Amino acid sequence: MVSLQPPVCDFGRSIVDFSLPGVDGRSWAKDACMGERGLLVMFICNHCPYVQAIIDRIVRDTDELKPLGINSVAIMSNDVSSYPDDSFENMQTLAQAKQFGFPYLLDETQEIAKSYGAVCTPDFFGYNAAGELQYRGRLDASRKETASGDVRRDLFEAMKQVAETQQGPSEQIASMGCSIKWRNAA
Repeated sequence: MVSLQPPVCDFGRSIVDFSLPGVDGRSWAKDACMGERGLLVMFICNHCPYVQAIIDRIVRDTDELKPLGINSVAIMSNDVSSYPDDSFENMQTLAQAKQFGFPYLLDETQEIAKSYGAVCTPDFFGYNAAGELQYRGRLDASRKETASGDVRRDLFEAMKQVAETQQGPSEQIASMGCSIKWRNAA
């Protein structure tokens, strides 16, 4: 398992449209996911220890961002033939068990992850209402282990700022996680 850090925020980069199947049986597009004040696009998966360490915090933070006008969507782009823990059925099980309040989508072709420039799980992309990238950082100081309960909520605070000002913080700390499991990766 390779630990990677994505690049820093490319402020103003336009959000990429998508149409992907959700674990709820619906097909979801960007416009259906967008909130009044912005959208948080998260690349996650089931098996990654970095995601497992923060999944409850992801659910908490996305639930708390909703009333601020920031909606969220999670996309799973790993090669499920090599990583069966990330299968669609297991995605459904995880979403139900953790009571996801956001769509959890399968990017089977991996084209959406590539178009966003996603490199790891978790990888967070926070957009304002105009669909301009304002945050590409970590959830908090957690790594493969959950950080203490009193750590700064980097992602939540950044997206709260986006909701209030439509601009993200100039200082951001990159997320860290497992590499996306690409098909036919050499």
